[in-house]
Amino acid sequence: MPVKLTRRHGSPYWYIRGSIRGVRVDESTGLRDEGAAGEVLIKRAAEIQERSIHGDAVSRTFSEAALSYMQAGGECEHLPPLLKLYGARRLITIGQHDFDEAARKLCAGQAGSTANRQVFTPMAAVLHHAARKKWCAKPVIERPAQPKGRVRWITHEEAERLIEAASEHIRPLVIFLLCTGARISEALYLDWRDVDLSRAHVAFCPTELRGIKNDEARGVPLHPRAVAALANLPWDRQGAVFRRPGRPGRRERRWEPYTRRKGGGGMISTAWDGMCKRAGISDFTPHDCRHTWATWHYRANRDLTALMELGGWKSVDMVIRYAHVNASHLAPSIMGLWGIDGERPSGDQLIALKAKAE
Repeated sequence: MPVKLTRRHGSPYWYIRGSIRGVRVDESTGLRDEGAAGEVLIKRAAEIQERSIHGDAVSRTFSEAALSYMQAGGECEHLPPLLKLYGARRLITIGQHDFDEAARKLCAGQAGSTANRQVFTPMAAVLHHAARKKWCAKPVIERPAQPKGRVRWITHEEAERLIEAASEHIRPLVIFLLCTGARISEALYLDWRDVDLSRAHVAFCPTELRGIKNDEARGVPLHPRAVAALANLPWDRQGAVFRRPGRPGRRERRWEPYTRRKGGGGMISTAWDGMCKRAGISDFTPHDCRHTWATWHYRANRDLTALMELGGWKSVDMVIRYAHVNASHLAPSIMGLWGIDGERPSGDQLIALKAKAE
């Protein structure tokens, strides 16, 4: 029976029913107008016929692949604007030019890292998913260059100054960040249900807002200083762990949870900037507490595997940079460079070298 438009009892919409080349069709057009529904019928019939002749590889669209990708648990945060651009495009027609064009339209004037995050990574993820389903070939994409990740960390002495300069509600948060390596969103949206002070343990569980990557929970032992900071918080131990002062003008001091939004760091920017200024520390962001924690951890333990597990990193490449900035354990190998046959220079040799340099 060829496909045709039909009504269903009680529904205001037109339906497409019938079969094309053995493919049974029974679906709603989502339209009330018969003329508009007829156009959908023609387009859908042509699509089904082409797919039955040539297979999925030439007829699947980006929107179909994106839907399948999201149903399989894929990240959807940056897909909506890409679907507006390429939703109706066939997968086999999407290539490097389309990636570059999407980056120009959606990330104009922004850094290469932004284009990678908002365009290249989500588009490539959808196409890789489609390739696994044999809907298209595996994409080979050249990404824009981006700067190497920075490692900004502070010393213990600087950390003490920072903590001393912090306001009442920020101080326990700073201590917690420096003791756990938590991302700022993980900390701001931490719930007391995930904290066990008796065991000195905190669990970071994946949620949409907490910013926990790799979709895996992880636990981190709490340093005694972090336990003390949490135990002395001036509010009850239910709901949000970290809070901010309520609106002024109230008779009683109130502490309110941070507004739920992705990223989270902007909500403490004023207090954070003031703290850094009072402490005399510049170019230091909340995320740099994570770099500081990792740098301290590696310096104390020289254990990349433990650092990866506690910090939630998935590859050695992500943590090896902390080893590169901690070379103090290699000092003995340097001391012998000016000696004889690898021996350390004697006191007389050092005096002679100093005199020669002067």
